[in-house]
Amino acid sequence: MKNIYHQVAYLKRKYLTILFFFHLGIFSTYAQLPDSITVIREKPEKLLKNLRIQNITTGGFNFWYDDFSGHWAGLDFGFNTLLDKRLETHIPPFLEHDIFRSNSLYANIIQQSIGLQKTRNTIGLVTGLGLQFKSYRLNKNTTIEQNADGTVRGRTLVFDDNQKSKFSAVYLTAPLLLEFQIPVNHYANRIFISGGMVGAYRLSSHTKIKYRSDRNKEKLKTPGDYGLQDFRYGVMMRLGYRQYQVFVNYDLVPMFSQEARVQDVYPFTFGVTLLSF
Repeated sequence: MKNIYHQVAYLKRKYLTILFFFHLGIFSTYAQLPDSITVIREKPEKLLKNLRIQNITTGGFNFWYDDFSGHWAGLDFGFNTLLDKRLETHIPPFLEHDIFRSNSLYANIIQQSIGLQKTRNTIGLVTGLGLQFKSYRLNKNTTIEQNADGTVRGRTLVFDDNQKSKFSAVYLTAPLLLEFQIPVNHYANRIFISGGMVGAYRLSSHTKIKYRSDRNKEKLKTPGDYGLQDFRYGVMMRLGYRQYQVFVNYDLVPMFSQEARVQDVYPFTFGVTLLSF
């Protein structure tokens, strides 16, 4: 048993000796390698000035590289009124209307957003196409008619006490807005403000009178251009945060053409966004 014990002890000493000289050789090899650290004798301020973060942060997610997305597409609802050149409500008597029943519904169907920044997505242009369904609730006994010479005047009609009179038009609209966005708390939650021009082309227009005759409901709808401008343009401003949005729109051209011989009146609409696409 003693011989076996001495043999085991001898083998342990031999193994530890070989392991010691092996590690000593590796350490000596690395110690002989040249030092790879290079001392740069430059001021820290100069080095930091030339440092480009983009060159050292190539991985990961950077939300500033998302595409710019503006605010136009959706459904807007507004109230219509008419103003004169001095931005007052002095208008011809036959155009007097109930502002809260004179409404516009905007169906902004197509939107194109164009970012104006390379490393941000908070400023851009917004354009697109939409439809505006516009109506004015006139005094119940008043309607609009156009004479053979193109002039437009009011006409009084009396059927009964339940008579309702409306003047309506449908327009194809196209905006060009410059939009600014301010991130709040999270980059996806942004306050935005936009402004620019909106052009419109008249697709149709008509007057409509609802009344009762012998206790029956009747409706008299008369299509026509009624001296309205075929093309019009104006300024629009939009403001909002997430789903809460408001807008105003003011036409820069008179509502009626010169041939209509109607006092110059300028449509003004203000309202809210019901649904954003």
